[in-house]
Amino acid sequence: MPTAGGPNGDIGERASLLSRTTSRRRPSYEAEDRLWLRFPLYTYHVTKVTLLSNWVNVLLVFVPIGIIAGRMGFSASAVFILNFLAIIPLAALLSFATEELSAKLGQTIGGLLNATFGNAVELIVSIIALIDGEIRIVQSSMLGSILSNILLVLGCCFFAGGYGKENQKFNTTVASTMSSLMAVASASLIIPATLYSVLDKSKDSNSENNILILSHGTSIILLIIYVMYLYFQLGSHAHLFRAASEQEGYEADEEAAGDAGVHDQEPGLSPWAAGCVLLVITIAVSVCADYLVGSIDEIARTSHISKTFIGLILIPIVGNAAEHVTAVVVSMKDKMDLAINVAIGSSLQIALLVTPFLVILGWIIGQPMTLHFETFETVVFFLSVLVVNYLIQDGESNYLEGAMLLGTYLIIALAFYIYPDDATGITAPPIVSAITNLLRR
Repeated sequence: MPTAGGPNGDIGERASLLSRTTSRRRPSYEAEDRLWLRFPLYTYHVTKVTLLSNWVNVLLVFVPIGIIAGRMGFSASAVFILNFLAIIPLAALLSFATEELSAKLGQTIGGLLNATFGNAVELIVSIIALIDGEIRIVQSSMLGSILSNILLVLGCCFFAGGYGKENQKFNTTVASTMSSLMAVASASLIIPATLYSVLDKSKDSNSENNILILSHGTSIILLIIYVMYLYFQLGSHAHLFRAASEQEGYEADEEAAGDAGVHDQEPGLSPWAAGCVLLVITIAVSVCADYLVGSIDEIARTSHISKTFIGLILIPIVGNAAEHVTAVVVSMKDKMDLAINVAIGSSLQIALLVTPFLVILGWIIGQPMTLHFETFETVVFFLSVLVVNYLIQDGESNYLEGAMLLGTYLIIALAFYIYPDDATGITAPPIVSAITNLLRR
């Protein structure tokens, strides 16, 4: 979810509905000296700015309906669908509030806020599922968020942006840095999976405990790498990430101002107001996510859809819907650096921050959350990262490359649709052999 100066994008790209309809005037709450009138007027202003920040907010009507459905004990299908639709606009509002808060607090703090709230929907859903002991939901949701960003979103960006053009160019240094980090993240899943297969054949009865120890240590290392990446992006090598985004942000601001016919737009939210909006939306997401996760068991049983498919395909689409649209829109404006930052940057947050955090959280609360994903899921993740690395290494993209990524995602979605929850992995030697052969090529 893009934020100003953060890992995933630039606030200038957000051209809200409000910016197209405002005129050059002083907000009414600033002209009011009476406190008992000023506060309601400012509350109205905050509500107006927030609700008009994105067209998808029309779906907010499903928030109270979904909560009532869960509270009143409606059928699992109704609860799931209603809260599924409710989380879409809440995710967009979470992104908007984070952008507003980051814009007022500077680049460094903005980057940290983005790291915290950039994937808040997936994080909240996963925390609730982790507390309930739904480890498979947590793991599939994390993997699904990564795959939906690097295959579905990036594929849509390449296809929509490249259609009708010979090719589109982007910063190879930034793209290669992100893809290298994704390769490190894939290694963090391959090693526990292969080690588990080896230990499973040994006489050691503590294989599960050994995998937990490996996962805890690996998670701490990944968190350290992510902190170093933040410093690399926001500090030591900020110029590599800042140059393109500043130019794109300036152009977007000029375009939004041109649409409104003015250059002085109605101000956004103050830090306190943005913080309050962030708190309220986070609570709403938590409530809707609780009902959503609570209905998954019944949905899986009655509709014959595996929990893995729900967590890997459906939940990530909900949580990332707002930034999916943002990435596609900016790619159609030939701003591929920003589109790649949104797509791959969000995947990096999931792989290097959110997933390790959940492993550590499981360690704290006594849930056996590990980095040991099923073998099939691990291989799918590795192959997806490999395909993306091949396609972005030349610094150019076209619609055919986008079609390749979309086709890969659809194949994976179909495979997981028929993938049973109780499936187990294959032995280690074929995995190691296949990966070694791919790397040699």
